Amino acid sequence: MKTVLNKLFQQQRLSKEEAKEILIKIASENYNTSQLASFLTVFLMRPISVNELAGFREALLELAITIDLSEFNTIDLCGTGGDGKNTFNISTLTSFIVAGTGNKVAKHGNYGVSSVSGSSNMLAYLGYKFTNSEATLKQQLDKANICFLHAPLFHPAMKAVAPVRKELGMKTFFNMLGPLVNPSHPQNQLVGVFNLEVARIYNYLLQETNKNYGIVYSLDGYDEISLTSAFKLFTRENEQLISPESLHLRKLQQSEIFGGNSVKEAAKIFVAILDGNGTEAQNNVVLANAAFALKIIDKSKSFETAFEEAKDSLLSLKAKESLKKLVL
Repeated sequence: MKTVLNKLFQQQRLSKEEAKEILIKIASENYNTSQLASFLTVFLMRPISVNELAGFREALLELAITIDLSEFNTIDLCGTGGDGKNTFNISTLTSFIVAGTGNKVAKHGNYGVSSVSGSSNMLAYLGYKFTNSEATLKQQLDKANICFLHAPLFHPAMKAVAPVRKELGMKTFFNMLGPLVNPSHPQNQLVGVFNLEVARIYNYLLQETNKNYGIVYSLDGYDEISLTSAFKLFTRENEQLISPESLHLRKLQQSEIFGGNSVKEAAKIFVAILDGNGTEAQNNVVLANAAFALKIIDKSKSFETAFEEAKDSLLSLKAKESLKKLVL
């Protein structure tokens, strides 16, 4: 690791092969915590390269406990996290709304690092039991249209760096990796990222897969469609700049999508929205994200049609029903 760190401190980049090899060694716990912290910090001080992220991703997927959900046409909805905005659990709520429309969701997630409540914190609080049993996850998809893949159960390498990530309390390249390493390889994906550079790297990497995908970045820094500003949407076909107004939705204030100061507060907001008691702002944010997810699954769908489908799922409490069926 000393040689690698010296190379990185001299502003050099890793090749894809070097990055892959280092991550495999990290998973094998070959390095001490000081070395790991130094290594992670390098990528906080400069942008990660395409080759570096591709190498890390390849290593994680090679080491992952994979599951086969290919009999379902699934979508993953998640953000990189690390935007430091502390919103309520938008991607998790969006997942239940999409499941409520009858589509299958294989959501990959983890505990929050830079926010109060990540998707894993929320689902654990609501009583969901994490599992990597393929049979159980398939049953959940059958019954609730959704299953949840808690990253540490599938990625031993992530487990090896968890204590250091927690101590750092900042976004690291593992935030960037999370959405790229869903162990069930879903056919569809809507992912939010925390800056434009990462969006472009993701676009490059996802173009090499067979997925239908959308990558979103709100220009004021959110890793989701926040409706607090215009957002970039990258797909296989094109790159667009979309404003809330062009979707006939009101531009929001950041305070309207705040997620609370604890998991308990975040859960209160989460349950209120699923109960149909969300504010207009909270509802519109999750419905906009859900609408774009539905458009990824079916390209022929207009935003307006997809938005109405999502609205029906939320306000007819079909999304809530999915949660009830998932958390037995």
